[in-house]
Amino acid sequence: MKKKHLAIVLSNLKGFEKPKLELEQYKTPGDVAAELLWLAYSMRDIEGKIIADLGAGTGVLSIGASLMGAKKVYAVEKDEAALEIARENSRTLGIDNIKFIHCNVSDFRTKVDAVIMNPPFGSQNPKADRPFLLKAFEISDVIYSIHLTKEEVRKFIEAFTRDNSFKITHRLTATFEIPAQFFFHKKRLEQILVDIYRFERSELPPYG
Repeated sequence: MKKKHLAIVLSNLKGFEKPKLELEQYKTPGDVAAELLWLAYSMRDIEGKIIADLGAGTGVLSIGASLMGAKKVYAVEKDEAALEIARENSRTLGIDNIKFIHCNVSDFRTKVDAVIMNPPFGSQNPKADRPFLLKAFEISDVIYSIHLTKEEVRKFIEAFTRDNSFKITHRLTATFEIPAQFFFHKKRLEQILVDIYRFERSELPPYG
């Protein structure tokens, strides 16, 4: 599947019906998800692998990983309403290798080949992304994650990964479109810049 086609398929998936502000629920844009998944695929971290999508929401990344050849995907999400939409999206595409898990990411214990995630940016709850990063570092040697393109965020990510014996191998910048869905949104469509990271446990040999 070409990246452009993947982006279209993921863009057409059903989003949140009643997004929760406190959970910073925004559907991952199809083009951003495709960028992350294409990088993971090119690094041989998707096809035939066991994947965890932490904070899976409506299943965009989980479904994308499945479409790119993942052996099995754990879609971990604490909001049951979002998880039901993810199940619906999966059924619509005839996907049957995603295990939907209703729990807080901190309670997920299964080791996986790679983690993919779009954690909360921390706009509503500062440091909301840290439990996701800590869990990802615990259960896998390879992580793909989306974070705001801000200097202070980049500095935090660099220090946090280093302190947890991980390193940044890739960082791509993309435009993340957010539709007006909460009371404070002034524009019909907001565009922000995000960084797509690939983290790898430091003691692993370099890719190649």
